[in-house]
Amino acid sequence: MYGFFAYLSRLRYISRWGLMRNSEPENVQEHSYMTAVLAHALAAIRRDVFGGDADPDAAAAAALFHDAPEVFTGDMPTPVKYFDPVLRSAYGKVEQAAADRLLSALPAPLRPVYGPLVREEQERELVKAADKLAAYLKCVTELHAGNEEFRRAGGQTLAALRAMDLPEIDYFLQNLLPAFTLNLDELEEQHSQKAEENQSS
Repeated sequence: MYGFFAYLSRLRYISRWGLMRNSEPENVQEHSYMTAVLAHALAAIRRDVFGGDADPDAAAAAALFHDAPEVFTGDMPTPVKYFDPVLRSAYGKVEQAAADRLLSALPAPLRPVYGPLVREEQERELVKAADKLAAYLKCVTELHAGNEEFRRAGGQTLAALRAMDLPEIDYFLQNLLPAFTLNLDELEEQHSQKAEENQSS
């Protein structure tokens, strides 16, 4: 009996943003799904908008598993994780040990498939970008809900995204991000307007 997938199912019990007051709590399983959606989008933008070399399916799969070792480590708040290089290095070793432990909960023939995913060895640049973008979207939605607790985190996360200097990120921020501040009625209205524009063009 192997517990790999049973462990993964427990990511929903691990809360994110542990140092922050959240208007809407987020767990690691939810974050992993959103990161996978965004990694797929960024890869598609790289390939289909900018003509680059990217595999949306591979990016989505890698992102889906990028925080899997947190089932053992929990979610370390960013200010703590990056407090100093020594702590970050030590925590990196903990993350590696957690990844090894999780992979040992798979039958041996499946470990080569999941190893690169759990160890973040696949589509690393796009997954990191999607991870940061998911965090920024969390800040945007919290701020839009009136939660000023996320003001500084939002500014820092946006600066980190800009520093990545990826055209895929810039494209997403310009064309796709603004819809995240709309409520459902506004989304529907915008969708109807776009549909009318497309029909008339």
